[in-house]
Amino acid sequence: MKAVAPHVHHRVSGAHALGGERHDKEALRRWFERLGRVLPTLHLTVNHIWVKGWPWHTTVFARWDATATLLNGDASYVNRGLHVFTLRWGRVYALEEFQDSQEAARGLAAQAAAGLKEAVAEPIVN
Repeated sequence: MKAVAPHVHHRVSGAHALGGERHDKEALRRWFERLGRVLPTLHLTVNHIWVKGWPWHTTVFARWDATATLLNGDASYVNRGLHVFTLRWGRVYALEEFQDSQEAARGLAAQAAAGLKEAVAEPIVN
């Protein structure tokens, strides 16, 4: 969060508790906190990183795989995606996440069925 600009734009695909758009650092912080609560065993493996541009306007693409064991003991949560970062002088001004939103919604629904109601809460937006 230290490298995030105050007026960052963050977008995650999908209609679920982690989806939607945020437009400031505080909302993004709350989103990351929720991510940690609703998928506490989430493990990300970054497979490739591509960087393009100059220090005053850099685009970074990060392709990743995510896995988690859900509260019901199901270890089949697997998601794949791409983050696109827009940086200016090393600060994050935009972050977009493209993923399998149906898999995210399925995993969140399983968490809610196991008693974690925040997993199906309204998205954090501002």
